[in-house]
Amino acid sequence: MLIIDSPSQDAYFNIASEEYLLDCYPDEEIFLLYVNAPSVIVGRFQNTLAEINLDYVTKNGIKVVRRLSGGGAVYHDLGNLNFSFHTRLGTDDFSDFSRFTRPVVDLLNSLDVPARLEGRNDLLVDGKKFSGNAKLSRKGKMVQHGTILVNSQMAVLSEVLKVNPLKFRDKAVKSNRARVTNLIEYLPEGSNLKLFKAHLIDQMLQTGGDQVRIHLLTDAEIKGIEQLAAEKYSQWDWNFGVSPAYDFNKAIKLPAGFIELHLDVQRGTIRKAKIFGDFFASKPIEELEERLYGVKHETESIRQLLGQIPLRDYFGPVEADELVDLFC
Repeated sequence: MLIIDSPSQDAYFNIASEEYLLDCYPDEEIFLLYVNAPSVIVGRFQNTLAEINLDYVTKNGIKVVRRLSGGGAVYHDLGNLNFSFHTRLGTDDFSDFSRFTRPVVDLLNSLDVPARLEGRNDLLVDGKKFSGNAKLSRKGKMVQHGTILVNSQMAVLSEVLKVNPLKFRDKAVKSNRARVTNLIEYLPEGSNLKLFKAHLIDQMLQTGGDQVRIHLLTDAEIKGIEQLAAEKYSQWDWNFGVSPAYDFNKAIKLPAGFIELHLDVQRGTIRKAKIFGDFFASKPIEELEERLYGVKHETESIRQLLGQIPLRDYFGPVEADELVDLFC
């Protein structure tokens, strides 16, 4: 088994590294550790916009990245340690989360932290969740990865995953907003994420036998991961565009009047728009609805389109910047 401690705190890089290492090491077992700067990681089958507080995420420069595995959305920051096991796919491995959460539980138990696996894929202490885990299979290999909340910013966590449930209706998997806690409240005095990660690596080296060794990513591997991150994991089409179909509804009150918007969105692109309200229009609002067809449902694409349209013809005295909020 190769133990790899990622040299990067970039979420695009680290999420890309999981796919890259799967392809680069088709037969080697890997234990990957990484820490991301503030970011939201959404599950493979989720509707990204229905899982995040887009206004907060955008304002605070928090990256949004879709991973390959299913499950719910999670918040990462510098107080959150992420671990990822890569192994050959066995006949009954995929439904069992205990094998690869055991090292974390054993380490915590040795530190007198009463951690345990509960339910399908969560690690809890005192009934509160500190680790969620997910899986994927690809090319005969399996990846099980999870989060470990050591000293994460809980106030930010609650904000980034907060969304108005009335704005979206879709059939995607919704994240379970479980009660969560930081391990720092249970770990011995003087503990921190860096020290906990070192303990976890030492445990893997001591219990894994002669086949376990530290591996530093080569320059070629780093370049390969960076390329995959640039071409896929940093792209809107992957992080937002592959979201399932959903309906978006929102209404705002402006000096020009009340405006209500209904959108049908498929793969992140507007397929139908209906606009209602008590505003006064000199041109048919259907013209604007037609212009919205095929536009990406994301802020900059909307802003660019509205900037090209004489909005006063449709709504009276209104500016593009005032209307952008209607679409987000």
